[in-house]
Amino acid sequence: MHASVLPSRLAAWRRSPARFLVCRQCQRRLLHLSSIPSPARDRHTRAVQSISSAVRGFYDRNEPFRIAHGSTNCTRPATNRKNAVDTSPLSNVLHVDAGSKTALVEPNVPMDRLVEATLAHNLIPPVVMEFPGITVGGGYAGTSGESSSFKHGFFNRTINAVEMVLADGEVVTASPTEHADLFHGAAGALGTLGVTTLVSLQLVPASRYVETTYHPVSSVQQATDTVRSFTADNSYDYVDGILYSPTSGAIITGRLTQTTAGNPIQRFSDAKDPWFYLHVQESLSRARGASVTEAIPLPEYLFRYDRGGFWVGRSAFEYFCFPFNALTRWWLDDFLHTRMLYKALHASGQSRRYIVQDLAVPYDSVVEFVQYASRRFGIWPLWLCPLRQSPVPTMHPHHVSGGQQAEMLNVGLWGNCPPGVDSLQANRELEAKLRDLGAMKWLYAQTYYTEDEFWQLHDRKWYDALREKYRATRLPSVYDKVRYVEEADSADEKSAEERLRAAWPVSGLYGIKKAIESGLYLDARKSAWKDL
Repeated sequence: MHASVLPSRLAAWRRSPARFLVCRQCQRRLLHLSSIPSPARDRHTRAVQSISSAVRGFYDRNEPFRIAHGSTNCTRPATNRKNAVDTSPLSNVLHVDAGSKTALVEPNVPMDRLVEATLAHNLIPPVVMEFPGITVGGGYAGTSGESSSFKHGFFNRTINAVEMVLADGEVVTASPTEHADLFHGAAGALGTLGVTTLVSLQLVPASRYVETTYHPVSSVQQATDTVRSFTADNSYDYVDGILYSPTSGAIITGRLTQTTAGNPIQRFSDAKDPWFYLHVQESLSRARGASVTEAIPLPEYLFRYDRGGFWVGRSAFEYFCFPFNALTRWWLDDFLHTRMLYKALHASGQSRRYIVQDLAVPYDSVVEFVQYASRRFGIWPLWLCPLRQSPVPTMHPHHVSGGQQAEMLNVGLWGNCPPGVDSLQANRELEAKLRDLGAMKWLYAQTYYTEDEFWQLHDRKWYDALREKYRATRLPSVYDKVRYVEEADSADEKSAEERLRAAWPVSGLYGIKKAIESGLYLDARKSAWKDL
C-alpha cells in the first residue's frame, strides 16, 4: 500500500463501527463487561455507542463540545450548554461482584445509590464522599477526598479501570496497565481528556456501625498535631476535624465495627436528628473536656454532613433573617439537604457572594493559614481532612519541596464574605496567600488566577502532552472550565427582571422555587439508609 494512503485509511478506521467493536473486546478483559446481565450490558453498549457517535460528529466537524451529565456539586456558575454531549442516561450500578469485591458503575451514579447497591452485598467503597449527590464520575474527574482519604487517597485511587470515550469518538479502557498515563492524568482533570462512561470500583467489607469518637482540641496547632498522630495509627478507618474557633475544635476518629460495644447509637438522617457539627460541639461541651464516643450506623456516618451541607445551610437562615434553632431546622428539613442547597445556590446566583473553597495546605503552614483566614474572613467553623497524596504530575492539589511531596491537610473554608468585602477581591487575595504558603485549592470552585498564575501551579507541559496524545484539544481545558468570567454588573446593562431577580429576597426565593421544581426535595424522604 502506498504510504500516502495510510493517513486517510487510518482516519476512516477511527470513524468506523468496527473500531468501536474491537475496543469493546479489549474492554471486556479489564472491565469484566461479560459479568453484567445481558439487558443492562446491551443498554450500556447502546448508550456508549450513541455518545461515541455524537463525539465523533463534533470531531469530524471540527467543533468544540462540552459534557452535560445532568448534575453537579461544584459551585461554579453554569456555562453555555451549546454543543453538549448528554451522558445523563449513564446512571446505573451495573454489577456488584462480592467475590472480587468490585462494582461496575456508570458515571452518573450518586453516592447514596452506590452505597445502597454495595451494602446489599455487605460491601462499601473505601472512599465515599460526604454528600450523597456526588457522582462516581465526578469523584474520578474531580478532586474528591473524605475522612478515609488519609488511608486510601483520593476517590480515584480506589478505581481499578475506567471506560472512556476519547475526544475523537474512540472508546478505550484506561487502567494502571493500559493507557496508564490517561488513567492517572484524567483523575482531577474535570473531563477535559475524554468522557468517562464506566468505572470498575474497588470495595471493602462493610460494618454495621462506625465507632466514632470526638476528641476536643483547644488550638490550631493541637488540632494539626492530633490529626497527624491519629493518621499514623493504622487502627483508624476515618479521621477528620472541625475547628469552631481558634481555641475550640474536635478531631473525629472512626473505626468500622459490627457492635455498639455499649456506646449510644446516634443518627443524623431524620428531620428530628441534630446536624452533625452542632451535635459534636454540644456533646463536647457537656463532656467538659473529655472525649465522647458514639456508635453511628455506617451509612449515616458516611453522609453525616448532608443535612445542612456541613454548616453552610445556616447561611440560608441568615439570608432570610429567619430564626436558627432545632424547631426551624426540623420544619425546613426538606430544603436543607445538599441536593436542594446546591440547586438553590446555583439558581439564586448567590454563589458569587460566598467564599466556598477547599484548600490543601502543607501541615507546617496550617496555623499561619488559619490565622490569616480568621483575620481576613472571620469564617467559622473550618473543616480539616487529612489527605494521602497522589503521585505527581497530577491535577490534584499537591506540594513538592526539596524533591519530596509534602503531607497536606484539607481546610474547608465555606461561608459568606464579610460585610463590605468584595468577594472577587477576597478570592484573589486568598489565592495569593495560598501561593505564598505552597498551598493549592480544589477546582470544584471558581478559579480567579490568571492563566499564567494557574499554570505556574500545575504541570502544563505534561497536561498538554496528554491532550495532544489523546486528541482532546477541542475539549475545554481545565483552566477554561474553572476560570472566573466577569459579568457585566452595570445596572444599565441588566433588564428590570434581572435586577429584580438579583435583589434580596427575590434571588433566594427564586433559588428555592427552582429547587422545588426539580423535585429534589423528595430525596429527603427517600433515603434508603434510614432504616439500616
